[in-house]
Amino acid sequence: MIVIGAGPGGLAAAAELQRVGKTVSIIDKADAVASAWRAHYERLHLHTVRWTSHLPGYKIPRRYGEWVARDDVVHYLEDYAAHHQLHTILGVSAERLDHVEGGWSISTTDHGDLRAPTVVVATGYNHTPDLPTWPGRDGYQGRLIHARDYRNADPYRGKDVLVVGTGNTGAEIAVDLVEGGAARVRLAVRTVPTFVRRKVGGLPNSAVSIVLRRLPVKAVDRIIAVSSRLNTPDLSARGLPRPPADAYTRLLADGAVPIIDVGLIDAVRDGKVEIVPAVVGFDGAAVLLADAEPITPDAVVAATGYRQGLEKLVGHLGILDERGRPSVRSGAAHPATPGLYFTGFTNPISGNFRELRIDAKRIAKAVARG
Repeated sequence: MIVIGAGPGGLAAAAELQRVGKTVSIIDKADAVASAWRAHYERLHLHTVRWTSHLPGYKIPRRYGEWVARDDVVHYLEDYAAHHQLHTILGVSAERLDHVEGGWSISTTDHGDLRAPTVVVATGYNHTPDLPTWPGRDGYQGRLIHARDYRNADPYRGKDVLVVGTGNTGAEIAVDLVEGGAARVRLAVRTVPTFVRRKVGGLPNSAVSIVLRRLPVKAVDRIIAVSSRLNTPDLSARGLPRPPADAYTRLLADGAVPIIDVGLIDAVRDGKVEIVPAVVGFDGAAVLLADAEPITPDAVVAATGYRQGLEKLVGHLGILDERGRPSVRSGAAHPATPGLYFTGFTNPISGNFRELRIDAKRIAKAVARG
């Protein structure tokens, strides 16, 4: 059996398949496991508490603290692969999957065609940076990068920086820039975000979210809205009005996760991060904003999300939805493609690592059942 992707989802699936007696190889185009985590910005921590975030069969050590830092996540994933003695074939990119007699054929770079009765695709939710094709973008005279290429604030010390996007990545990068000495930090907002605290009534938000997922969508919308209103100040005077009471509905529709606050609320309230309207284009050195005067920052960091990048690999199989994501339930095989599973292509409020753990167990159970 073959797992494509040596990130947390792929490692978890491989470990569970081994547990039920299957021989598994993991292939990945990178030269090390957890390549996506290694590339994240330096201040990143898991937004979910350590004790809900482990993969199956091996818990995250207590020494990594309540909110696990990026480098410690990488160490954990390295240790996880070693603990389960997972077989990895690195530096090999899966290009295309085709259904053949007896299973699947995987066209790869530098490793020929691989055959397997079962394949798990675990290439990740955040796979391909999605940089909007704003008018005039290619002629912008400042520095423009996607958030994937942001590491820390050092290159922006003393600079005027615009961050685009109010997901958790944009929020954290804006705070990092303030703390790292940027001269001015602005945050371009298209859709007003919902803020939630990392802890609610002393409980980690991720633990509360596990319970919330069992409730009706509209009930969760109301609970999040009330909690947000009670636990976060009104920032309307700073350009962030109260959001609509539909945070969970939006998450299910387009993956817009509420912001787990790690300092942006205070930064906006104190005027250290200025809110501006959405970016609509570029004109030389100027960034054009919706219904506002252009601005001329030194640099723009686009925290505008990712695409899953599955079209080349499985697009011809007719199993992707209109957003390019698997149309089958995570951890289950599509009736039209038996033996092909996907994991890690959802963005739940209760946290990805927990979801990957559930997916891995579901896949192993289905494969063992035959």
